[in-house]
Amino acid sequence: MALTFDWFLPTTGDSRALVGGGHSVPSDLGRAGGSIDTAGRFREPDLRYLAQVARTAEDLGFDAVLTPTGTPCEDAWVVASALIPQTERLKFLVALRPGLISPTLLAQMSSTFQRLSDNRLLLNVVVGGDPSEQLRFGDRVAKDDRYARAAEFLQVFREAFTEAGSSFTGDYYDVEDARTRRPAPVPEIYLGGSSAAAGPVTAAHTDVYLTWGEPPAAVAEKIAWIRKLADEEGRTVRFGVRLHTISRDHSEQAWQIADAMLAELDPADVAKAQEALASSESEGQKRMRELHGGLTTYTDARQLEVHPALWSGIGLMRSGAGTALVGSHTEVADLIEEYAAVGIEEFVMSGYPHIEEAYWFAEGVLPILRRRGLLPTGT
Repeated sequence: MALTFDWFLPTTGDSRALVGGGHSVPSDLGRAGGSIDTAGRFREPDLRYLAQVARTAEDLGFDAVLTPTGTPCEDAWVVASALIPQTERLKFLVALRPGLISPTLLAQMSSTFQRLSDNRLLLNVVVGGDPSEQLRFGDRVAKDDRYARAAEFLQVFREAFTEAGSSFTGDYYDVEDARTRRPAPVPEIYLGGSSAAAGPVTAAHTDVYLTWGEPPAAVAEKIAWIRKLADEEGRTVRFGVRLHTISRDHSEQAWQIADAMLAELDPADVAKAQEALASSESEGQKRMRELHGGLTTYTDARQLEVHPALWSGIGLMRSGAGTALVGSHTEVADLIEEYAAVGIEEFVMSGYPHIEEAYWFAEGVLPILRRRGLLPTGT
């Protein structure tokens, strides 16, 4: 099985630290720019820098870049559209919240993006788990109902690309003759969710189930769950995992980086971040928090190792994906192979900072996977 590797666009900003960029919580920390005698300065997510990240990912052989959604981020659609002429083959996995846009309008936007980019669009559906974030957009629909709404949304969206178009009446949408202006390939749809309500939507309407980086045994359980539901629908779903990476020539070097990240954290700030994350309705966020056990103090980075080479330290400060592959290039490749063995085909990676860590991963880990036959020769 050939694996696919994607990278991440840090549209909240970037740095070498766990605060001040990359979905860090709370967002007001780490913005001072770093001390004058360190290289830990915050990098603003301007177009020049994001283009540099995108071109780096493309040059290193990554297939796509995930462009996140949320009020801490620059808008995913605007950023991805601006980067079309900055790249040649790189795909854009654009995150979106289905309750905040009409499915017909999304079909129009997607078909236009496909034509302008030569079919380089992928879509990551984010149902939403943070009540305060949902209220910023005026969305008061309950969590399980948001999944029901997403199912209707995706049905209308897909049908809008067909010759017949979509005429649909449901609990959330009532459309007549929804269609795109001109034919275009339907973008592949990714969706992640750990709650029971996520399963049927994924099985019936999506192409890729994207989970956060729990230990391989837990990921295997999720895959079995979604695969069974998809079989009942007569469909096939692929599986991906969202992870960070700290890969170095020697294991000790990688763990020193993790230790340095922890050393910069104030326990009071970690406690504040964990309090904010605890308010999330997301089952996946709950599972990320359970991995590190709510710790706000620790003796060293390995105290947060939840599986060989899998580190939960990112989740101390960051919402969403909270685990990283940490170790030597061989150790990281070994863990990737473990994920592949349980059914993961696609890896959406990121690191702090995103340009430097992309090189460490692409030049250190990918050649090992290629030698093992998990990547096509020449990628």
